[in-house]
Amino acid sequence: MYSRIKVPGKKHMAGLLLAGSLMVTAVTAVALPPEHEIQRLMLAVEESVKGENWGQAAEYLNRLQRIEGEKPAEYLYYRGEVMARSEHYNEALSALENYVAGTGADGKHYTDALKLITRIEQERSSQSGRSDQGGDEPVAEIAPAGAEASEGQGSMTGDASPGALVARLNRLFDQAGWRRDARLIREGSSPDVHYQVSVNNGELSFRESRQEDGRRQLSTITLPVYGISPMIEWSCENATESCWIYDPRDNSRFLRLGNDRDKADQLASTLGQLIRRLQRPSEGR
Repeated sequence: MYSRIKVPGKKHMAGLLLAGSLMVTAVTAVALPPEHEIQRLMLAVEESVKGENWGQAAEYLNRLQRIEGEKPAEYLYYRGEVMARSEHYNEALSALENYVAGTGADGKHYTDALKLITRIEQERSSQSGRSDQGGDEPVAEIAPAGAEASEGQGSMTGDASPGALVARLNRLFDQAGWRRDARLIREGSSPDVHYQVSVNNGELSFRESRQEDGRRQLSTITLPVYGISPMIEWSCENATESCWIYDPRDNSRFLRLGNDRDKADQLASTLGQLIRRLQRPSEGR
């Protein structure tokens, strides 16, 4: 960095000292206890959103996501708003719906979240209409219940049994495995990372099958269902051709999936339903 400054002198040295002091100040600011760092970054996100600096807001949200600790409810709202600006509508809807479900009508951004959910749905409908090569687009259409289901995997009702939810999760996992090279899918080949889930004594067991250096490795990841939020977050990134289901205990990356936003959305939603159902086993029985 400093090699670009050709003429040394007092001003140059003063500049170096100032830069050094700023670096120390920056490091000191970042080395806050997690609860204060979360609050600092939330304020930074809020200011970035007010200034419509969406790239900066996304960076602060990414940093927040990496911090262990409880985030304010507004974190989900801002995540949804920034994702919507990036046209990552599935992630945006997931975050906004979780915000509304978690805060209810008392949420600071409750009304704005509902309006944004509606705008996202309208935008997705508009995009679908623009890409439609068929005839005239209807002004409005209400699909019958289960019309969006594919291969018998329609959305489960709130009183679906744990067994039905587990079966649906495993069907989705079969279709959502991660591959190092998604372009090379040979008939009958297995993904590089694949999961199957089961329920055992109040916890979920995810059996992970991972291909490493030509060898298949098996391991089990457990997730207790009590004391955690059933609101499951997810995101996708093109850089690694991956989608991620986040751990509801600390919001860290948990399950790696192929880069299919619809499948990730369905998996997160169904997993949340299963957790909620297991937390209240007496309901619906």
